[in-house]
Amino acid sequence: MSKKILFLVLTLFASFLLIQKATAQNAPGLFEGQDDVGRVKTPGSGTYDATTQRYQLSGSGTNVWATHDEFHYVWKKMKGDFILRTNAVFIGKGVEEHRKAGWMVRASLDSGSKHISAVMHGSGLTSLQFRRSTGGITEEKKFELTSADEVIQLERKGNVYTMSVAKRGEMFVSQEVSDIDLGDEVYVGLFICSHNPSVTEKAVFNNVRIVVPAPASLVPYKQYLGSDIEILDLQTQNSRIVYQSPVSLQAPNWMQDGKHLLYNSDGLLYKFDLKNNTPAVLNTGSANHNNNDHVISFDGKWLAISSADQSGASMGWVVPITGGEPRRLTPVGPSYMHGWSPDGKWIVFCGARNNEYDVYRVPSAGGPEERLTTTKGLDDGPEYSPDGKYIYFNSVRSGLMQVWRMKADGSEQTQLTNDDYNNWFPHVSPDGKWIEYITFLKSEVAPGDHPFYKHVYLRVMPVDGGPSTVVAYLYGGQGTINTPSWSPDSKHLAFISNTSLLFPIFPISKK
Repeated sequence: MSKKILFLVLTLFASFLLIQKATAQNAPGLFEGQDDVGRVKTPGSGTYDATTQRYQLSGSGTNVWATHDEFHYVWKKMKGDFILRTNAVFIGKGVEEHRKAGWMVRASLDSGSKHISAVMHGSGLTSLQFRRSTGGITEEKKFELTSADEVIQLERKGNVYTMSVAKRGEMFVSQEVSDIDLGDEVYVGLFICSHNPSVTEKAVFNNVRIVVPAPASLVPYKQYLGSDIEILDLQTQNSRIVYQSPVSLQAPNWMQDGKHLLYNSDGLLYKFDLKNNTPAVLNTGSANHNNNDHVISFDGKWLAISSADQSGASMGWVVPITGGEPRRLTPVGPSYMHGWSPDGKWIVFCGARNNEYDVYRVPSAGGPEERLTTTKGLDDGPEYSPDGKYIYFNSVRSGLMQVWRMKADGSEQTQLTNDDYNNWFPHVSPDGKWIEYITFLKSEVAPGDHPFYKHVYLRVMPVDGGPSTVVAYLYGGQGTINTPSWSPDSKHLAFISNTSLLFPIFPISKK
């Protein structure tokens, strides 16, 4: 090879590396790159604010339609199944009512590539758009829902793509396409198109999540996915990931100082510093097989935990909040601790006795347990209201799992939710005004079960019952909010979401 040719080859290779490096450097957040696809007139951009974990895209382009597309795209390459989710809103009134933004999955970055897109239009129209073949005509499935502030989800399971949308605070509605083959490795990302080549439009994306769900081969309660600890601002309904781990983290309690969380992992309890985003083991002595049923007393001085004894059954224990050797509370099991009375004299728990799961209470100082529910089927998740007048719990007695309330002595048991979902683990806000609970789909979960790794909602309703509002859409379940997770000021919630492949918001911990 001549020196001139060698020099040319090396120059081209160096240029390629610089382009690749620039693409990586310009890739916002969890994405690998960003590009203008097609012959756009005005270059677009994508930025990421690490403090708010918010993305902002700007872009032009004639359309995403017909046989080719023009838009701005932030993307990463992926294989296998995934769930994409975000809250999306356009900035400003806009010029064209059919400006578009949302999620897009493409076979390539060519303008005529096969793709499937979950699209929000400036007019409020929401649709699932797709091109079955390279250079083919784009097809569309429209939703009846119209909104300017939407939650958009696009899920791939094999060659089945399901788009789900909701007005913020409401439940998803869905449509699917099952006969589009984009290949195993695809481009996955957020896009924006102005629908006018001379105009640049902008959109903001909050709660951006790329979830790799549990494989069909996963063995429940023996194999686990990675975990994200998230903090949700109830006013904005935007959440931030504050910690990530490749192992199972479960059930974050918010401690009374407002500066720490308490969660369990692999039999141990961890105190998590919200300022430094670091955990430290909390000493629970000989109780080292702790599960995700643990609760802090109202005065913040004591911790009731559930930990297996030598027989392997979960028992109730009490330990100082600073740690130490625990004192056994329940003589038989299984027993799962859930709530302290405000005066600190009682602890309510779910106990399995004679093959029946019911709500019990036991003196925190020790003494005989008292059964509070007697109906057939599961009664679980009991928790006192801050004024001590009521105990909230969930029960399967009316068919599906629903939220119930009774007086502190077990009388006047009243159903508070009555819908077509399975509702678990009611937690009363510290100000006594609201109840948070987790909702499972009855198509995925039996009424008496609350497994890991499902599509779930977190919902909030008035403490006396009434219309519920969805405050978070996520992939989780068991361990997401088994324990009281309200901040002391009742303005935030802590919860766990799950994915088998973590896309780091910051360096991932090994624990």
